[in-house]
Amino acid sequence: MGWQRSFTGLETARVRVIYINDPLRNPFCLNWISTAKYSLWSFLPRYLYLQFSKAANAFFLFITILQQIPDVSPTGKYTTLLPLVVILTVSGIKEIIEDYRRHMADRLINTKSTIVLRQDSWNSIMWKEVSVGDIVKASNGEFLPADMLLISSSEAQSMCYVATSNLDGETNLKIRQALPDTADMQTEKQLSQLSGKIECEGPNCHFDTFVGTLYLPGKSPVSIGPDQVLLRGTQLRNTQWIVGIVIYAGFDTKFMQNSVKSPLKRSKVEKVTNVQILVLFMMLLVMALISFVGGVIWNQSYGANIWYLNNDVSAHSFALDILVFIILYHNLIPISLLVTLEIVKLIQALFINWDEDMHYKVNDVYAMARTSNLNEELGQVKYLFSDKTGTLTCNIMTFKKCTIAGIMYGESEPSDVITEENSQSPPITDTCEFNDPRLLENLKNGHPTEDYIREFLTLLSVCHTVFPESDGDNIIYQASSPDEAALVKGAKNLGYVFTARTPYSVTIDAMGQKCIFKILNILEFSSNRKRMSIIVRTPMGQLRLYCKGADSVIYQRLSKYSLFVNETLVHLEYFAKEGLRTLCLAYADLTEEEYQWWLNDYKMASVSLQDRIKKVEECYDKIEKKFLLLGATAIEDRLQARVPETITTLLRANIKIWVLTGDKPETAINIAYSCKLISGHMPRIHLNTNSFEATKQVVNQNCQELRKLLGKENEVALIVDGETLKYALRSEIRRNFLRLAVSCKAVLCCRLSPLQKAEIVDVVKRHVSAITLAIGDGANDVGMIQTAHVGVGISGNEGMQATNNSDYAIAQFSYLEKLLLVHGAWSYFRVTKCILYCFYKNVVLYVIELWFAFVNGFSGQIIFERWCISLYNVIFTSLPPLTLGIFERCCSKESLFKYPELYTICQTGEIFNTKVFWIQCMNALVHSFILFWFPVKMLQHDMVLQHGHTTDYLFLGNFIYTYVVVTVCLKAGLETMSWNKFSHLAIWGSIISWMVFFVVYSYFWPTVPIAPEMTGQANMALICPHFWLGFLIVPTLCLIQNVLWKVLRNTYNKSFLEEVREMESSKSPEHDLSKMPERRVKAPSLDVVFENTSVDLSAPRGYSFSQAERSVMTQEELVRSYNTERTKSKKSVNVGFTDDFPE
Repeated sequence: MGWQRSFTGLETARVRVIYINDPLRNPFCLNWISTAKYSLWSFLPRYLYLQFSKAANAFFLFITILQQIPDVSPTGKYTTLLPLVVILTVSGIKEIIEDYRRHMADRLINTKSTIVLRQDSWNSIMWKEVSVGDIVKASNGEFLPADMLLISSSEAQSMCYVATSNLDGETNLKIRQALPDTADMQTEKQLSQLSGKIECEGPNCHFDTFVGTLYLPGKSPVSIGPDQVLLRGTQLRNTQWIVGIVIYAGFDTKFMQNSVKSPLKRSKVEKVTNVQILVLFMMLLVMALISFVGGVIWNQSYGANIWYLNNDVSAHSFALDILVFIILYHNLIPISLLVTLEIVKLIQALFINWDEDMHYKVNDVYAMARTSNLNEELGQVKYLFSDKTGTLTCNIMTFKKCTIAGIMYGESEPSDVITEENSQSPPITDTCEFNDPRLLENLKNGHPTEDYIREFLTLLSVCHTVFPESDGDNIIYQASSPDEAALVKGAKNLGYVFTARTPYSVTIDAMGQKCIFKILNILEFSSNRKRMSIIVRTPMGQLRLYCKGADSVIYQRLSKYSLFVNETLVHLEYFAKEGLRTLCLAYADLTEEEYQWWLNDYKMASVSLQDRIKKVEECYDKIEKKFLLLGATAIEDRLQARVPETITTLLRANIKIWVLTGDKPETAINIAYSCKLISGHMPRIHLNTNSFEATKQVVNQNCQELRKLLGKENEVALIVDGETLKYALRSEIRRNFLRLAVSCKAVLCCRLSPLQKAEIVDVVKRHVSAITLAIGDGANDVGMIQTAHVGVGISGNEGMQATNNSDYAIAQFSYLEKLLLVHGAWSYFRVTKCILYCFYKNVVLYVIELWFAFVNGFSGQIIFERWCISLYNVIFTSLPPLTLGIFERCCSKESLFKYPELYTICQTGEIFNTKVFWIQCMNALVHSFILFWFPVKMLQHDMVLQHGHTTDYLFLGNFIYTYVVVTVCLKAGLETMSWNKFSHLAIWGSIISWMVFFVVYSYFWPTVPIAPEMTGQANMALICPHFWLGFLIVPTLCLIQNVLWKVLRNTYNKSFLEEVREMESSKSPEHDLSKMPERRVKAPSLDVVFENTSVDLSAPRGYSFSQAERSVMTQEELVRSYNTERTKSKKSVNVGFTDDFPE
């Protein structure tokens, strides 16, 4: 598999030695990257290799070579060479245009600027100029240009925050900390004098591991781990600046090592076409063999009577004669199809690029087709694999609602409705959209719940790990968890402002009153605990424990005296139905004796050498009890515009959607619920195991419980994590796991690495007969984007890794609706009709040569003039397939949006498959039979023209050629579903062009020394009454059967598409569509009683926590290290240092 081959040998990479401030001793690759297919020097050899690896091109090259052999080709030397050159030229231009776009996208990244220490001063250089061993400085909000060892930072204890959503999809910020040995190295002078070396592992693809050693002169070696490493593609957040040493650059960086070698993607339609071309080639050989045998038999029967031809019957060579007939019939395989498809697909790609409906005006970003080879594949997608963060969501948490003391607040939501008009508005950056004046009114007017409101807002502003930073008169909150930042900001907007933090206290401004809370202990959040608590001493001296967490854990610990329990639970269910992430807030007052007793236990647990984490959490549990419930908050993980509507439409189009994310299962479930992918009543199968046997057992158990419903789409959601997936994709249980997954309406795969994303896409791609599409926006999505049949990148955001490796780029997930349902469906109809028509018209003309062989004694004589044969595809019938491929529409885009079920017509391949292909070929065979034998019988007894001229074989050939051109052009009209001026121009213009050419070509010789046999042919044919009689009768006889079949089918077996087309033609929006056949197989009613514990039947309620766990610093250490006053002084000291950087 491609994604596996990309990583071969990475585990055994050599140890790397990096010399600090000594670039000449670091012979490693630069920071330049490229996702393009060609370079200036490799284009020609690689392009020709790729082109002639296609069977059709190789075949025509073979024919071209044969035609150069003297006395072998009956059609001339250049009749195949010239079209082949045109094909290669057009394809080459298309490849150059597409690859140029890739080069431009790469250039945008390679030419980004960063700040590097060069020649004892800071200099701004481009990313591609960064070298291993360079000392780089990055500022807040910047993306890191390479993998670096953190040297120092602006923050306390030399730590920094980085957003890794581009790499692993997680929304929470990660903490990295510099080594104590380098933490004080901050000035230019200190950094310029830094020397030593770094020994570390070679380049590899593992984000979470790093092994290295730092050697500094006069100091002991210091070990380096992943907590000191900043990776390319991550974004510096909540940190003024950092300084680091580059350890991996360019293709050696970890996210580039995770990139998958771009496979050669070919559409399903192209693969089917290639198979049919091979079958046609076999038929061509059979026709050549039949002609050879016929020639031998004819010569044996009549050879004695043809002495006047001076033909030596015994001189027949099997090989030579077979080659003659192969050249004679080779046009049965349409060479014009290749160049026609190249032009058609290129113009289809331009339609995508020019589409104003997919123009994101905020960033002025248009959709971009980075390849045109897969346009029709967009119309056949069955499985859609989507990233979560940045693709479905904006990664912006907004405080929307709350419930306090049984009263719900925040019900007025004027900004919630997203319409076409405001979907183009700039992205919202504020983290509070709470809009309900009743809360402050109840707080100020002595409402009975006043004390609850006050305590509720106090908890929000005290119980957290957020840091305040002053920016003039404004306070900026820095947090590793976007959820916590939203809650603190929500409290601020309601008058409870978190203003300062010291290692042992927090200060808040409560409605103008300064309150200082002494922090005694922080009971940390973890995924197992699902809560965070803080023990404080209030300004009144009271010991109090504040707690916020998931309702499932808070409700277990409520005191029997707690009020508003049922009311709050009802509100929580209401919030969950709206897809909001909830937290329950509660508190407990502690006595001095109780606290001291617990503190002693906590101190013992925190210094335990065995099972320390477990013992500490057990100790937490002892004091987190007898809570008094205050209420709950509701936070929205903001979706991108129109995501729920888009997903609903895609589901109606019978597209199955799988969400693949590196985030937590709770977050993924909540987002799936918000975007209407899963519903509250839908059972959820959780696969969360840590061994192969356990995974096998739970997968088999769920398969058994589904029984006969296995393999059909059911109203069930499957949630699986990365650890379980590691075992589920083993060959022993892969089949059952896949059967279970495809039986579910929605699949959520969580905690996945980029490699696992690519792996699961590859498994579905290989083992399920369906077209897959992967969409994402970050570097962690590149693998699955390249592995899927079609890869779509979200552009317009920071970081272009996904876009640069995608087949198509769009700015918003909602644009996928038009890309698939309109452009995909139209492209599929256009390409398939173009292919079928090209084969049809070639079979019609060139099988006539076989019928003529029965008349000419299988001599290899052609019935048409050789240049007329060549120009048949180049001029006279070139426009109809182009108009079918460019302008054909099955129905309007409005109908495709209104009835997404139409998409299943393309999905199921009803209009293009082996059966349809051979029906078209048989139709062409019947037409060729009529087109040859009727004129032959019409002229059977010959005729004498004016001036005593008699006719010859070419006279008959021109009759037939004219009828063929008329018939195939009118057949294009029958295939056309949406007539326009280009259709008329192509059909009638092609017929007229042949008639004009026929007349002019008859006068070429001897002025132009070609085709002497055509001299006077036009005069002979056009004055012949038989010609005009056949002109009317023969094409009509050919096409009448097609017209009758179409009328009968649309009358007695009307399709869903025809119903919609009738509605459009009647222009009646109220057209009755109640009798339309239902195209989508609805999920059967789920009549299964799940007995295993892996199935969750409760309504999902996502709790809003996304903090990093098991970090380099614990949450308590993080809080204890921060001091607002010290931070202010540190900033003032570093002003000069910061100003040294060039603008």
